[in-house]
Amino acid sequence: MWDVQVRHGDDYARAAAEDHVRQVVVPQVRGEILDDRGRPLVRNRTVLAVTVDHVALTRRHDGGRAVLKRLAAVLGVPAARLAELVRLCTAGVRPPCWPGSPYQPIPVARDVSTRAALQIAERPELFPGVSAEPVPVREHPNGELAAHTLGYVAPSGEGDPASGIGLAGREGLEAWYDADLRGRPGRREVVVDTTGQVVRTVSETAPGAGHDLVTSIDAKVQGVVEQALRRAIEGAREQRLPADSGAAVVMDVRDGRVVALASYPGYDPNVWAEGISSREYRELRGRLQPKAIQGQWAPGSTWKVTSAAAAVRAGYGLNRIYGCPGSFQVGARAFRNFRGIGLGSMPLSRALTASCDTIFYRFAYEMWLKDGGTKPVERPKDPMQKMAAAFGFGKRSGIDLPGEAAGRLPSRSWKRAFWKQTKAQACSTAKLAKSSYVRAIARETCRDGYKWWAGDAANFSIGQGDVLVTPLQLARAYAALANGGKLYTPRVGKAVVRADGSVVRRIKPKVAGRLPVPAHVLAYIRAALAEVPRSGTAAGAFAGFPLDRLPVAGKTGTAEAYGKKDTSWFASFAPAGKPRYAVVAVVSQGGTGAGTAAPAVREIWSGMYGLEGKKAALGDKAALGGKAALGGKTALGGRTGPGGKPAPGGASAEAAP
Repeated sequence: MWDVQVRHGDDYARAAAEDHVRQVVVPQVRGEILDDRGRPLVRNRTVLAVTVDHVALTRRHDGGRAVLKRLAAVLGVPAARLAELVRLCTAGVRPPCWPGSPYQPIPVARDVSTRAALQIAERPELFPGVSAEPVPVREHPNGELAAHTLGYVAPSGEGDPASGIGLAGREGLEAWYDADLRGRPGRREVVVDTTGQVVRTVSETAPGAGHDLVTSIDAKVQGVVEQALRRAIEGAREQRLPADSGAAVVMDVRDGRVVALASYPGYDPNVWAEGISSREYRELRGRLQPKAIQGQWAPGSTWKVTSAAAAVRAGYGLNRIYGCPGSFQVGARAFRNFRGIGLGSMPLSRALTASCDTIFYRFAYEMWLKDGGTKPVERPKDPMQKMAAAFGFGKRSGIDLPGEAAGRLPSRSWKRAFWKQTKAQACSTAKLAKSSYVRAIARETCRDGYKWWAGDAANFSIGQGDVLVTPLQLARAYAALANGGKLYTPRVGKAVVRADGSVVRRIKPKVAGRLPVPAHVLAYIRAALAEVPRSGTAAGAFAGFPLDRLPVAGKTGTAEAYGKKDTSWFASFAPAGKPRYAVVAVVSQGGTGAGTAAPAVREIWSGMYGLEGKKAALGDKAALGGKAALGGKTALGGRTGPGGKPAPGGASAEAAP
């Protein structure tokens, strides 16, 4: 007794007092995300929310089951659902659960009626640890629009020094610019009695509102792009093609700013507001990937712009005439044009316009031989690999979004590394496989799988084989081709601003590199691509399009995928003579580039510039002179709440078989 009362009496007294003092987080208002004209893409609204004190609930003799049962009756939801929402997320517990601190009030219902809130507030003895109060919540006023780019928020974990205990960005812009959008949570220190009821407030620190993020996304252009992509996929499905996913990118070629970034399938990010069940999450999971930056496909003939630039750099003349036979012998194998069509003799420009594969096979094979073939020289030149790398392929672009994929740029070193990883399996298959054919292939792979074969080089030249790119990478490369050679680090964020519109900082894209291609060669390639919608592989897709008003330059791509239908691509920029934007679309298992992706891009250009009876989504920017500038209320935007009031705080030879 002496030890407890005298020796450690002060310690126990202090601990007893601390048990009755509770730290309560006062949520801050998170900054809004706006498009380049100040239109809200993500905003806040105030709703009545019901929260549960996890500590107070678990201290009940029945673990709070009776309280949750009474609360479920008021809210009109199953008690089991509430029990899921208030349990803590641990290693063995999957969503729905509470991933935040157990000492933070857990929201179990938002946007409840005033009547329900009063029933809870007026009977605290029936609802101990339950509160109903107004809280700010995230809202996506445009539903699915740009969902993958915007991302979502979720409660941050306890002990997060940056965010405190509150909401944190989990994907997209919400995650990348979380430190700017988040603001500073307030804190309230209160004294509670043994039942958990607040007796008095000891101290309080007001929260600090987050900053707004102005983006380069144009909401109307984004809508046009998403609609065109969806219609293209639906059209492909009508042709009995799987068309399981797709993506599209619109980029300003002058500075690398992203104007639209679309992924299909999409989803409505408002689903996160109320929390979702495990079943709902499983159903949603397949729709969450941002295909525009994470989807990776072989690029097909859209890749030929890099191969053409590499060939010219290696000494193949721009003014020479090349034969385009139906097939070209590469080692022991004949590599064919699309459907084996021979197109006669032509200059390099026509090889791009008509998409002749065999001309590029020849370039690749002859370059491979000069490098020593299967017994390469000490320092192979590998012109096509080096040129593709200079165009930004095989590495992340550095866009201000999390989770970007790097694509794949196969090379001698890559193939050797891959062989080392898979050699043991191949050697085992060579011994154990029942099929003699499978054993023969596995035996060759086991022995020589590290070699860079002539077929590897040929496939590389037309964007097939092991080449993988993301839609963003391809748009970035075509933007560099269009602007004269500047390869930008793409940016979606444009500026961070305060609620009153004053600028905290501007976000400027940086030049990441320059294409090692002379200006006259880039101009030659651009001129060749300008003929694609007129007399080349996209002529059918652009029949009747007013190319005299908006000359579009582009390249179709039809890429084979093992065990699947072809991937459909179209990469473009316009106006061809003085490029302003690059537009790229891809549809996985969508068939030919001319059949699916090219019509989608046509629809995007029409919607952007107000052609073919459509209203110009670009508005005054469609005149090629105007732009939305930072520095005004409209462009910068001010945070608003409900009611507009300020809120608190032809013949195609695209792909080889």
